[in-house]
Amino acid sequence: MTKIYLLRHSMADKNVDFRNLKESFENINKKYILSVEGEKKAQKYSEISELNNLNMVISSNYVRSIATAKYMAMKNKTKVIVDASFDERKFGVDDPEKIPADFFKKQFINQEYKLKYGESFDEVRARAIRGLAKVLKKNIGKNALIVTHSSTITFLLSKWCEVDYNTKYIVRYKGKTIINGFTTPDLIELTFNDKNKLEGIRRVVVTNKKNDNKKKSKRK
Repeated sequence: MTKIYLLRHSMADKNVDFRNLKESFENINKKYILSVEGEKKAQKYSEISELNNLNMVISSNYVRSIATAKYMAMKNKTKVIVDASFDERKFGVDDPEKIPADFFKKQFINQEYKLKYGESFDEVRARAIRGLAKVLKKNIGKNALIVTHSSTITFLLSKWCEVDYNTKYIVRYKGKTIINGFTTPDLIELTFNDKNKLEGIRRVVVTNKKNDNKKKSKRK
């Protein structure tokens, strides 16, 4: 069995102001670092059993994804391989305020819909599927991690799942809702057989053990 983990990056620090750079929204969107809390959460995820036996760690070409992936790479004594196949969808605007209010829903209604310089649902899914095929080929019978973005994960999962958007991303696998809005970070496990055929998808729930223990103590 091969297991591929899709991890949405940890919490970005939106208190960083890039306006003096006078760069496009697309370039600025790539530069957001993790917040202090985001760093803590990324480190916490690196300690879970599912991410402690990785053959390869891949990240999108976004700082917040690479900054998340570094913890898993360090834990597994490997490098972070940056692959633009798993980048965030390109919106195609120089200012986020130019994104239409109904843009996100429209991309699910019409999967070829995009802004002039942006990417459609179909285009993001196609590049993510190509990227996944390369990862599978190099990791048969092993485990690998891809750190990416909620939209990219959703579009990729549409290969096997029903997906929708209603103020948040919704993903159903075999009739069961596995995602009803993403957390930050969020972890999905894909299991493939030796012929790279999908066997199953599950959302890995990561709990705060310290807080859980405190709650149990209070109940006692």
